Amino acid sequence: MSAPPERTKRCGVGDLVKGGAPIVGLTAYTAPIARLLDPHVDFLLVGDSVGMVVYGFDTTLPVTIDMMIAHGAAVMRGSSTALVVVDLPFGSYQESREQAFRTASRVLAETGCAAVKLEGGAEMAETVRFLTERGIPVMGHVGLMPQSVNAAGGFKVQGRNQPQAERVSSDAAAIAGAGAFALVIEGTVEPAARAITGAVPIPTIGIGASPMCDGQILVTDDVLGLFAQFKPRFVRRYAELAPLIAAAAAEYAEDVRARRFPGPEHCFGMK
Repeated sequence: MSAPPERTKRCGVGDLVKGGAPIVGLTAYTAPIARLLDPHVDFLLVGDSVGMVVYGFDTTLPVTIDMMIAHGAAVMRGSSTALVVVDLPFGSYQESREQAFRTASRVLAETGCAAVKLEGGAEMAETVRFLTERGIPVMGHVGLMPQSVNAAGGFKVQGRNQPQAERVSSDAAAIAGAGAFALVIEGTVEPAARAITGAVPIPTIGIGASPMCDGQILVTDDVLGLFAQFKPRFVRRYAELAPLIAAAAAEYAEDVRARRFPGPEHCFGMK
């Protein structure tokens, strides 16, 4: 296992460079997990996937701005060198540029994070421009957009035909042109994601996209195998923690019921 890169200060948005060493990202929602991941990644995404991973929702749509701020602040407390980006949740930025600015400025002020991420293509370009011109760094997100799951009819791979591929490409160009510093490409066929990476001037971060993206991100709980019954095709599991956690809980339960735990070494005596 290679040693993590040496860093003496927290990464900024300018440290995610196109065409350099591949950019490494993972999601984080809590301080302890952020602390473990921090030395090994370039950026931590406090994704609205927290709704599905932590809260058990079927989609990301019920996530609120207060949830994102609470988890974003926790991740900031647990990390010291990784760039921290916080998702803007559904309904908190689509209404108007002004609404987006109020939401994004609150996230930055109350969490201390470096940037926000929002979903959307050409229809969100003016919002991205409005934010970036006012000092708010924005990471874009095109392709499969979980917040649009109802309109899209489910979590469907994008770019399978020419019109779809052209739409995702146009979306990417619009968001890059509006001033986003990086762009997540999710659930998009490999040739389209590869072409977008070659066409836009900002770093692309793939998730279910192409190995030729400038970087990659995955949901940490998927990487760790915490969802025993669910594994997206684009995920590689680097650990299988679900059975280990279940086994530990079972062993603990047996020890408690058999009065093997706690033992004398776990108890406090009088002085």
